[in-house]
Amino acid sequence: MSDNRPVAIVTGASRGIGFAVAEELAKAGYDLAICATRETTVNSAADKLLAHGGQVSAHVVNVTDADAVKAFVQGVAKQFGRLDVLVNNAGITKDGLAMRMKADDWKSVIDTNLSSVFYASQAALKPMMKARAGRIINISSVVASMGNPGQLNYCASKGGIDAMTRSLAKEVGSRNITVNAIAPGFIATDMTADLGEDAHASLTSQIPLGRLGNPEDIAASVLFLASNSGAYITGQVLHVNGGMYM
Repeated sequence: MSDNRPVAIVTGASRGIGFAVAEELAKAGYDLAICATRETTVNSAADKLLAHGGQVSAHVVNVTDADAVKAFVQGVAKQFGRLDVLVNNAGITKDGLAMRMKADDWKSVIDTNLSSVFYASQAALKPMMKARAGRIINISSVVASMGNPGQLNYCASKGGIDAMTRSLAKEVGSRNITVNAIAPGFIATDMTADLGEDAHASLTSQIPLGRLGNPEDIAASVLFLASNSGAYITGQVLHVNGGMYM
């Protein structure tokens, strides 16, 4: 049980944006359930999050498996006795030009990035509707609005998240459940750390604020939407990108 502390689920929380989001929520007094695909990384993340004083439940979940996601979300709601916030963050990239993109690369990105959001959100609705309160926050991407060559599958998955966000917000608003998306721009993560100096400079030149974002920038936006300050915001895509897309 959660001793009346709010409870949040964060998918794909072992590193990068997902871990930053989980840490921000932990600092704000949330008990957490986090999931990832590798036991060692999710357990390591959970150990770090425990330093902030709340309960942390770590799970290995294949987010492309509808039954596995349903069991995970329902199990968390039962374990803690409530579910206040769901952050759908899990995602992958398998880039390639459309002409050469393999069907498996299309399907795996759509299944991981988009279908998983439906599976988790659907499972979260029962405890949230029973409580007549809840926050669903989906991590989208600036490329859903801009497009990006070589990322047809990724852009489609994130565009789908934006559309799903708006539709679900209309379905569940009467139950005091808000549904929003956050669309990060270029964020400094493990992936961008491997870019060369020229590529980094090229990315930065596209951003009016003159820097890549940090995972903490996204985490702060999640916390805002999860808090009472965001209670009258629903069906929106919040762009957090330093001005690269307006």
